[in-house]
Amino acid sequence: MSDSAARCAAASFPLVNWYHDHCRTLPWRSDPTPYHVWVSEIMLQQTRVAAVLGYYARFMEALPTVADLARVDEDTLLKLWQGLGYYNRARNLQKAAREIMEVHGGQFPSSYEDILTLPGVGEYTAGAIASIAFGQAVPAVDGNVLRVVARLTGDEGDITRPETKQRIRQLLLDTMPRNLPGAYNQALMELGALVCLPNGAPDCEHCPVAAWCVACQQGRTAELPVKAAKRPRKVESRRVYLLFWEDKVALRRRPQRGAAGPAVGVPQ
Repeated sequence: MSDSAARCAAASFPLVNWYHDHCRTLPWRSDPTPYHVWVSEIMLQQTRVAAVLGYYARFMEALPTVADLARVDEDTLLKLWQGLGYYNRARNLQKAAREIMEVHGGQFPSSYEDILTLPGVGEYTAGAIASIAFGQAVPAVDGNVLRVVARLTGDEGDITRPETKQRIRQLLLDTMPRNLPGAYNQALMELGALVCLPNGAPDCEHCPVAAWCVACQQGRTAELPVKAAKRPRKVESRRVYLLFWEDKVALRRRPQRGAAGPAVGVPQ
């Protein structure tokens, strides 16, 4: 067994025990059905947990089942999503819901491979659903997990590169506890969110895996993980005109891709 594998294996049960004692109480954790886990994971992409809670509650009240999501009209769906941004996430949710109804007979697919075929679902989301809702021993590797494992094992690979992500995913697949995959994946995520922080110093004093962590032992938490600098953000200048007439304003919904064109007509 490699040194990295030995560290991950040794740290797994202390990590899960810490998670059981310190994890945040969240609605999708309290009732981890495949539908609940799926919707929560899609909402949490590029969004903080605190911001998602209210949206999740309203979404589940309006659309409590996959069937409800599949048949809701798009305007209602986007209204429920309004404020979360990245609206293609919502559209892909509905595409996947309709596929579940049409291809899987209304039953959420239970295997990692089948979940991965759903629109808008990548390796991380499929791993989260398969492990948390179905108890399958597959990793769920997001930014938090990459950071935790890179520090734990001293991995110097660039975590933005696919080969580094796949190496870490394989490492977790080989060493994760087979009887607690959901708790283990969530423990790694929670540790990255609460203790092994991305910006500023991690709270190593309260970390349950500090005894096995290369970055902590060698004072390298500021160096790891290695992450390539982001490309400069593209900035475009646009001129916006608002057309008012009496008590009306001209509106036009923007297309799914690109910027909106000129407004046509004045709505009543």
